[in-house]
Amino acid sequence: MRRCKRPYAFSSQYITMKDTFYAYIQQLQDTITAGLEAVDGTAKFREDLWQRPEGGGGRTRVIENGAVFEKGGVNISAVHGPLAPAMQQYFGVGDVDFFACGLSLVIHPKNPMVPTVHANWRYFEMYDKQGTLVNSWFGGGQDLTPYYLFDEDAQHFHHTCKTACDKHNPEFYPQYKKQCDAYFWNAHRNEARGIGGLFFDHCKATETFSMQDWYNFVTEVGNSFLSAYIPIVERRKDLPYTPENRTWQEIRRGRYVEFNLVHDKGTLFGLKTNGRIESILMSLPPHVQWVYDHQPLAGSEEERLIDILANPAEWV
Repeated sequence: MRRCKRPYAFSSQYITMKDTFYAYIQQLQDTITAGLEAVDGTAKFREDLWQRPEGGGGRTRVIENGAVFEKGGVNISAVHGPLAPAMQQYFGVGDVDFFACGLSLVIHPKNPMVPTVHANWRYFEMYDKQGTLVNSWFGGGQDLTPYYLFDEDAQHFHHTCKTACDKHNPEFYPQYKKQCDAYFWNAHRNEARGIGGLFFDHCKATETFSMQDWYNFVTEVGNSFLSAYIPIVERRKDLPYTPENRTWQEIRRGRYVEFNLVHDKGTLFGLKTNGRIESILMSLPPHVQWVYDHQPLAGSEEERLIDILANPAEWV
């Protein structure tokens, strides 16, 4: 895969938190894309560099039509400039400038027995018009969206999340697991998008937890991603499946699309800050169905999944 220059250049002679985190997500993008390519064995990520007219840019990597992965993206960006009025209203602030960088990924496997996965790790700064830093925080998480539920896969994913959290605070996993269940909730369907994982946002410095502590935690979670997901892919990628299984996968992908377009705050932020539309919508699957009033058969694996999604479970 072609490696290109950074889309964002360090802005000062000394290393700041935004420089440190941006350097980290560049390395993490390389690690994750290499790991996914190795599992697929056929397809490679296509890379695009892009620039945002108002400031900053990104490095988008997309994989398509592989042996294992039907479509996926692992994208990084670092954008800055005046905060748009719509986002000023959202954050409850006045006329300020911002810097935001992060890595966002969504992977849609071909085999319906392999779950879709999403992850995001991000850092945000806000400045007054004199350029003084007035606020900063981390956010992120990772979550799993199966089409056929294997309990051991759910347990493995959540155990990996918990292990990463416990190294920093034993209260993090139950708190961020609960926040994940609440956030990835398709309210108009009254069901979860998937079986959850972690979701955290507005992680700011306190008297007992510094921004360096938050950096250490967020990068711990980021570093755990391949360990959380790849073993599941390896177990399920060669399982047989029927056309009916594939139809179910595409119906469930429709719910994924609905959540991303109706509820997801990251999609909203990208659209409201003149983000690159191809990168923002790379999360959408290539094949999807909306079947009128589809109901799974009573007692089926499909019905079991729906029951779990309506009542999020504890996996560890």
